[in-house]
Amino acid sequence: MVEDISTLYTYNFPLIPISRISVDSPELKDYLYKELPVVIEGSNLVGPALEKWDLGYLTENLGDRGLYNVMQTKGHQMFKYFDQNKVTQLKGKMEFVLEASTDEMKFQEFVKRIQLPQRGRDTYSYLQQPLNDTVGPNIFSDFRRFNWELVKRWSGDMKWGSLTNNMLLIGEPGNITPVHYDEQQNLFCQVGGEKRCLLFHPRHFDKLYPYPVYHPCDRQSKVNLRAPDLSLYPLVSQLEGMECVLSPGDVLYIPIYWWHQIESLEPDLTTSITFWFKAGSIDTISFPLSATHKVAMMRNIEKMLTEALKDPKEINELFCNIVEGRYFKEEK
Repeated sequence: MVEDISTLYTYNFPLIPISRISVDSPELKDYLYKELPVVIEGSNLVGPALEKWDLGYLTENLGDRGLYNVMQTKGHQMFKYFDQNKVTQLKGKMEFVLEASTDEMKFQEFVKRIQLPQRGRDTYSYLQQPLNDTVGPNIFSDFRRFNWELVKRWSGDMKWGSLTNNMLLIGEPGNITPVHYDEQQNLFCQVGGEKRCLLFHPRHFDKLYPYPVYHPCDRQSKVNLRAPDLSLYPLVSQLEGMECVLSPGDVLYIPIYWWHQIESLEPDLTTSITFWFKAGSIDTISFPLSATHKVAMMRNIEKMLTEALKDPKEINELFCNIVEGRYFKEEK
């Protein structure tokens, strides 16, 4: 267990601790309502998984059932997500490099790969599997016994939209999901091992240089936070963030549009479960717009123009014509 966060990798930007709050604290609702990250302690949200879901139990119950989604990398452990549909759509229209690949395999094959000593091999794996009735009766029975009353109360009080997905994530020590943001509210539950989580407010959108919406790596940052190229991405030097280390039983609330990087710590495999919710309806919009609303608006404009123009070259040219020489940031 990490007792001193200062012993972990040191980044070249300030990081302050994310608050930790008991599930019974009246302050918890304030964090959720204000869309501020918080580590929730003592919720027992995924109790059956905490009690049972070690690698032996998962192998016994998942091993001979169907195929599971596994991301793989070669020569590094940066698992940058990409949209396979956009890869297909853009084939022949633009060049891009994907830093990971996806495969489907039996759970037993995945376990065989991650149990090989890391020293001496250059391929790494990260399982990302939706939890539904395809995972077998025992796992699904455990899943149904999660604390759904608590989930319902939180999502209802905050007026979030519907629950869209629960993902089972199993990673090797050293795996990193590079900095990105999601268009959903996320309750990130730690089941096994420990993860370091870096979070950045949506107001840092410009400092993290996201890919265009049409790109397969949409919502991902172009920046490697561990080796940022300041000649290409100078605003990274102004970045400020928050961090925490999650242990089994912790639940991290990751608000919609907040950037986050998730790192699996040595020496253990890590297991996590996500609860993703759609954004709730907006009753009133206040001005000036919040950073969250600005990101949503920018995405909608990009999506509209991408749908209309189709061709990445035309989209790039249009945005350059709109902005270059006409709009400038005011000095603060």
